[in-house]
Amino acid sequence: MLAVTTAVVPPESTQQAVGYPSLFLLVFIGALVPVVPTGALVSSAAVVAFHQTLPFSLLMVFAVGSLSAFLGDVALYWLGQRGMRSKNGSKWLEAIRARAPEERLTQAQDKLADHGVTVLVLSRLVPAGRIPVMLACLLAKMPLRRFVRGDIPACLAWAATYQVIGIVGGSLFAEPWEGIVAAILLTVLISAVPSVWRRMRRPSDRQHA
Repeated sequence: MLAVTTAVVPPESTQQAVGYPSLFLLVFIGALVPVVPTGALVSSAAVVAFHQTLPFSLLMVFAVGSLSAFLGDVALYWLGQRGMRSKNGSKWLEAIRARAPEERLTQAQDKLADHGVTVLVLSRLVPAGRIPVMLACLLAKMPLRRFVRGDIPACLAWAATYQVIGIVGGSLFAEPWEGIVAAILLTVLISAVPSVWRRMRRPSDRQHA
C-alpha cells in the first residue's frame, strides 16, 4: 500500500496569496483614480495581518501598500506630464485639475516653492492633499525623476501611518472584523477633519473680510 500524503494549505497562506495581489491592485487603482479609499485598505489589511501567525505579515502589508501607492503616483504623474505636453491635454490631466480646487492649488504651489519636493510627504499624509500638490508639480514642470525622489519617502510614510492605524484597531479587538470596522471608521474620521475645519473657518474669514 502506498501512503498518499496530502498537502494542506493553511488558511492564512491562502488569504495572503489572494490578499496581497488584491491589495496591490486596489491601492494602485486608487492612486490613479482617487476615489478608492486606499488608506482604509491598508489599515484593514494591517488589522488582518496583526491577527495572523505567519511571520512578516505586517511587513508585507507595508511593502505592498507603499510600492503600489508609489507606482500609482508615478504612473499618474507621467500621464499628467503627457497631458501637459499635448495641445489638447488629456483626460488624466483634466481629472487631476478637477480634483484640485483653486484655493488648494494655490496653497500647494506656495508650499512647493517654499519646501520643494519635501512637500510631497505632507501631501500624502494630509487627506485630499496629494492631487493639488501633484498638479502644482506638473504646473512647475518638475521632472519625473525629481518627483520620484520626493514620492518615495511620501509613500513610505503614508503606508506606515495607515498601517499603525490598522495595528491600533487590531490590538483593541479580539475579532479581526471588529478591528477592520474600527480602522475604517478612524480613517474616515481623519479624512473628514480637514474639510470640517475648512468649513468652520469660512464663516469667521468672511466676518473678518
